[in-house]
Amino acid sequence: MHLPPQLQTAIEQAASAHSLSNLTKASAELSDNYRLHQQGAERFIHSAAQRIAYTVVRLPATFAAMRAVFAEIRRLMPELRVTSLLDLGAGPGTAAWAAVETFDEIEQLTLIERDRELIRLGHDFARQSSHAALREAAWQAGDFRMIELFAPHDLVVCSYSLGESDEHAARRVLKAAWQAAAKIIAIIEPGTMKGFGLIRLMRDEIVQSGGHLLAPCPHASACPMRGDDWCHFVQRFERSSLHRRIKSAALGYEDEKYAYLAAAKEPVTTASARVIRHPLRQAGYTQLQLCAQEGLVRLTVTKKDKEAWKRARKTAWGEAWEK
Repeated sequence: MHLPPQLQTAIEQAASAHSLSNLTKASAELSDNYRLHQQGAERFIHSAAQRIAYTVVRLPATFAAMRAVFAEIRRLMPELRVTSLLDLGAGPGTAAWAAVETFDEIEQLTLIERDRELIRLGHDFARQSSHAALREAAWQAGDFRMIELFAPHDLVVCSYSLGESDEHAARRVLKAAWQAAAKIIAIIEPGTMKGFGLIRLMRDEIVQSGGHLLAPCPHASACPMRGDDWCHFVQRFERSSLHRRIKSAALGYEDEKYAYLAAAKEPVTTASARVIRHPLRQAGYTQLQLCAQEGLVRLTVTKKDKEAWKRARKTAWGEAWEK
């Protein structure tokens, strides 16, 4: 997966005002802050160089995760029309870019972000877009955690943002976000044990509020993950040349691990099971670790079942498995 060309161009234009050494230093500072605090890097952005470094290095990763989640929502709900989106903790507008790539019917974007300089960057990036909704997005400067009521939107997104709050605050935000979601809500967090722990908490809250889980869960029963195990997925994305230089990286790609939850206001049809680990592929069989309606299941598919064998050989971690 790669960024939309217009967004990539806008980022590179913004980065051209800074030296490579300054961006490299700023990127390292953001990484150190994230490792120390295990929260969203944007919370620790303190300089113009750090903001640009974030857009070069982290924005493509979060975009890739958001795009994958939105694509799964579209796949499972092909008739869903998303004409409006509310993003809580929008950063420079990453989720909005991912959304318009998926839901071309979007007409209204409301983006709430507390960092006014990230909003300025978001405005600059959006001017490069061919999507009118992006160019005309309504930005609100403020801390979404301090807002008690949000206007209704078809899709509400909390992406890499709830993890910055304590549990009580996260529950409060989720309640308001769920009330604002006219059709569906999407919550995305880092694919760590902490990130998944928050997703599981939000999952329980939504189920208790009468929400209908869409993905990745194939059921609304108690989450079967136990102990040190956690549910997360991975999305590979393309590193730009500037990204590789800043990180002194040899590979042309990076893998972003993320945990997520999508839930709808109306009943939905979910996948019957989901692959929750890399499939184990051998010459005569493929083994799939599944989360299914009956719990965690290890399925071995052999060549004897020709139809299932073909599907299993093409199925990847994170994808649905239909029985």
